[in-house]
Amino acid sequence: MTELHGAHVLVTGGSSGIGLALARGLAARGAVLTLLARDRARLDAAADDVVGASPAATVGVAPADVTDPPVLRSAIDAAVEARGPVDVVVTSAGAAHPGYFERLDDAVFRDQMELDYFGTLHTLRAVVPSMIRRRGGHVVAVASTAALVGVFGYSAYAPAKFAVRGLVETLRSELAPHGIVVACAYPPDTDTLGRARENEQKPVETAGISAAIRPRSAETVAAAIVRGIERNRLVITADVQTAALARAAGIVAPYVRWSTDRTVRRVRGAGGTVEP
Repeated sequence: MTELHGAHVLVTGGSSGIGLALARGLAARGAVLTLLARDRARLDAAADDVVGASPAATVGVAPADVTDPPVLRSAIDAAVEARGPVDVVVTSAGAAHPGYFERLDDAVFRDQMELDYFGTLHTLRAVVPSMIRRRGGHVVAVASTAALVGVFGYSAYAPAKFAVRGLVETLRSELAPHGIVVACAYPPDTDTLGRARENEQKPVETAGISAAIRPRSAETVAAAIVRGIERNRLVITADVQTAALARAAGIVAPYVRWSTDRTVRRVRGAGGTVEP
């Protein structure tokens, strides 16, 4: 079991969405927090929000872009100097850019991999060596349900999250001898500003698929991650459907693909798609 009270927890993407909700939940458990994101003003506002909810909380900010390794390492080094070694790291920085495969610019595929996969990788490369030296730590990489089964319209995003899943599954066995817990969180559709931006870009087929799924709140997902950390869960989910996929992806995934294909056929049959 991982004790959060007094632990230094680094949360990337901590200025909004799941990251901010997670910061509130961790502060309520007595964790010492470092929130990392690109925008200093939004970070300061997030820190004020967390302290407002938990007045006794210790919350620091680390302005940095997870796709810029030297700047990221410098920000994490400063956080360690101020608040001690990182005991728990949660990589929730990320974004999705949906669209039709053949219409997306090449840069979108690169940018999604840079942010969602390499942003996770760079963060762990900066934090894990200290955990190895101290023979203990806890890593939670935030992936997505789209890391368990491919989703129409997410040909740039899903592969980056599949890569996060692959990294975590590899590191679990490699880091376990050093006393480090390595977990992966698989949030479903979550009601955040990021999702609102996605909705503006989604193909109509993707929107049809999403319409059948009730989005969870950022607070619900964050609470699941906090529980997962405290209970040393290696697979963290916040809804029944994703839990089923995570436990039996090989069995459940064919049904999900069939259901998705049926939705796509229905939407296209209704004239919802636009020919190139």
